[in-house]
Amino acid sequence: MKYSNATNYALHTMVQLIRLPSDQAIGVQELAAAQKLSPTYLSKILTKLTKAGLIESTPGAKGGYRISGLQQEISFFDVIQAIEGESHLFDCTLHRHEGCLIEEVMRQAEGHMKQELQQQLLVDIVNQIENTQGGERT
Repeated sequence: MKYSNATNYALHTMVQLIRLPSDQAIGVQELAAAQKLSPTYLSKILTKLTKAGLIESTPGAKGGYRISGLQQEISFFDVIQAIEGESHLFDCTLHRHEGCLIEEVMRQAEGHMKQELQQQLLVDIVNQIENTQGGERT
């Protein structure tokens, strides 16, 4: 199973945003430069994260992006769902009727993975990064 590159960039962007002081916003140019991305490409990702309510955008010269709401509650799953959508990873294409046993197994496994990703919080990653680097969060 593989998630899109957009999910990879979204997770890294969210970690970068969580590391900012809560009263600070950062522009798309700076966010894109940190990951060596096109600002246009990152803007599409930021739009999805904004629509999902994970971040907010402030227009203007001093505007930019910042975490929306409680950063302590944002899970890996929240970000993945914002980028990838809500579709299932596996759909049975051979049996078009109810009760495909293979699909049942795959959906159960997907449920376990979803549960694990919901428990993994981005703020925990931020704390690990900052403990490793010897710095404190602001």
